[in-house]
Amino acid sequence: MTPYQRTLDAFLDTFGYPPHILVRSPGRINLLGEHTDYNGGPVLPAAVDRAIWLAAAPRTDGQCRLWACDYDEGCAIEEKPSAPLRRPMWADYLLGALLEVGWPGGLDVAFGGNLPISAGVSSSAALENAMALAANALFSLGLSPLELVQATHRAENRFVGVPCGVMDMFAGMMGRKDAFLQLDCRALTWEYLPFAAADWGFVLCHSGVERRLATSDYGARRQECAQGLTLLQHLAPSLGALSEATPSLLEAAQEHLPPAIFRRCRYVIGEVARVSAAAEALRHNNMEALGTLLMRTHEALRDDFEVSCPALDFLVEQALHHPGCAGARLMGAGFGGCTLNLVRLDEVEAFAAHLKATYLRAFGRTPPVWIVRPDDGAEAVFLK
Repeated sequence: MTPYQRTLDAFLDTFGYPPHILVRSPGRINLLGEHTDYNGGPVLPAAVDRAIWLAAAPRTDGQCRLWACDYDEGCAIEEKPSAPLRRPMWADYLLGALLEVGWPGGLDVAFGGNLPISAGVSSSAALENAMALAANALFSLGLSPLELVQATHRAENRFVGVPCGVMDMFAGMMGRKDAFLQLDCRALTWEYLPFAAADWGFVLCHSGVERRLATSDYGARRQECAQGLTLLQHLAPSLGALSEATPSLLEAAQEHLPPAIFRRCRYVIGEVARVSAAAEALRHNNMEALGTLLMRTHEALRDDFEVSCPALDFLVEQALHHPGCAGARLMGAGFGGCTLNLVRLDEVEAFAAHLKATYLRAFGRTPPVWIVRPDDGAEAVFLK
């Protein structure tokens, strides 16, 4: 059974009537530009062909009834919440998104899909985007896609409590099939870069180490970057974002920075340059250069930003031992989740078998593996 049919059936079984709307809200991969979004820098994400499907219908009593197909659990909210529920956690993403579009009314909602959870592919942003898009359509709010992105970004920051950047919501809402988004996260300007390599694809491999951004070191990294910006501004008062700093400025400021802060700044400055180089590689369809940049980013995330872990390092190392892989890195915030691997399509099956076998021997479990390609962003379809 397809994910969307399972979601439709779950809505009917749970609420006793058919939904009015069905939303497909994809996850995302990020080619380069990890941790640069909240530093005002560029990123290179894409929506992917794995998604959350959300079925919804409006209510007249202001109540929200929510059902999660994949968790086989639900909850009901009698009135607009003033604080996060925390349990179930998935409900906070839905409620936060509804709050940030103005809480226009109550809803019955069921959702499911084929998007990995806690894997670094932005399942939380996909859920927030889905709810915001459904409410926008059902209540005729007239919000633009960019306004919806800004609303779901606020939901994650304010209601859920994760100080993330805007990239995940933006990629999931604004994605385009067979293209990456070169997004300036400070100016919110973007350009679509076609992914024209028909014989190459992206393989995700899940380490099995789950991340919880609200309780991980993610917030600490953001604070360290903010501290680095403040210290650099002593030498360059006009510096508006850490992503604008230059290697020469960092070198001049090194003696004034704690070692850890220096490494965080060096990572961000280097990653900004790698995003620019990756965009050029995409324009010239240069997969070898792209693979090298993926490896350089993994090394910097491991050594300078210190967000990797033994399982992720092992997966990347094993990926690079396979002749079909041009490059690999941890993807997402780090601390667990997935690796992103650039692999020749005719080698994908052998590559996946190699990763599964080596990881099983080392860690005692077989890692899930998925093939993904850039796809269109979120969309809503009225059913009646």
